[in-house]
Amino acid sequence: MAQVKEVPVYLFLGFLESGKTKFIQETLEDPRFGAEERTLLLVFEEGEEEYESSRFAVKKCAVEVVEERGVNVRYLTSLVKKHRPDRVVVEWNGMRELNQFFEAMPEGWMIAQVMTFFDSSTFLSYNQNMRQLTFDKLQFTDMVVFNRFREEYKKEVFHKIVRGVSRRPEIVYEYADGRAEYDDIEDPLPYDINAKIVQIEDRDFAFFYRDLMEDMQKYRGKTVRFKGLVATDRRIPDGTIVIGRHIMTCCEADIAYSGIVCLHASVLPLKTRDWVMITARIDLEYHSIYEQEGPVLKASSLDYCEPPEQELATFY
Repeated sequence: MAQVKEVPVYLFLGFLESGKTKFIQETLEDPRFGAEERTLLLVFEEGEEEYESSRFAVKKCAVEVVEERGVNVRYLTSLVKKHRPDRVVVEWNGMRELNQFFEAMPEGWMIAQVMTFFDSSTFLSYNQNMRQLTFDKLQFTDMVVFNRFREEYKKEVFHKIVRGVSRRPEIVYEYADGRAEYDDIEDPLPYDINAKIVQIEDRDFAFFYRDLMEDMQKYRGKTVRFKGLVATDRRIPDGTIVIGRHIMTCCEADIAYSGIVCLHASVLPLKTRDWVMITARIDLEYHSIYEQEGPVLKASSLDYCEPPEQELATFY
């Protein structure tokens, strides 16, 4: 069987008129962006600004406008066969959720970089009225660019919304005069990670869980204490449970139980939906529940407790 060629995908997100097209045009005009690589530019959204392919420094660049019915594996695979690209550049439609694209990606496509663009003058309104779509643009991105930024805008407001979704991306504020400023606002954790026992308050569990999963090495060997909800199953061996919370990342539709594997020696008859207070060391190791390496709690103390006042963990 022939090996499938790996094709890097550069994904550009944002709502209409957010600056995606301008940035992609400038990128493809830059000879430093691999002028010799065969490039397939997929346009899932047509705005007022059109691409000027005659100005591309990339010598072999095919531009394909993909209608909504073309967002499927079969059609995108046909474009791969047609153009045989070395890489794919995608301008995604801001009114569609990103999972539609992920599910339509042909075999071999690999996300290399994700950038998200927002018009600063409309961002807060979009976030208030279409929170799910804003969240969708932020959760996987490597960089967020706020175009048309003004001196009177408060960076802290924009920063807080991005960090409420992910601590990973860089944030850039680009002004009308062409100036670009990188966000340098510090994001201290809401708990002391260097404490002998890291105390995670009820209100901070969502932040703790996300930060743990994004930067597991930082927590290796740390001892933590928090209140969590037990999940267990007959298929899980004795002495193993999962402890976590239901977390709402964006809205009620995305509420999900987020748990951490826990090994313990407790004789308590623990069952699903029990609330417990746990003190445990975090190790990183392979576990079948994750089907890969992940954080494993080694409990030194485990006891029943009352549920928190707000059982649902959020970032707000």
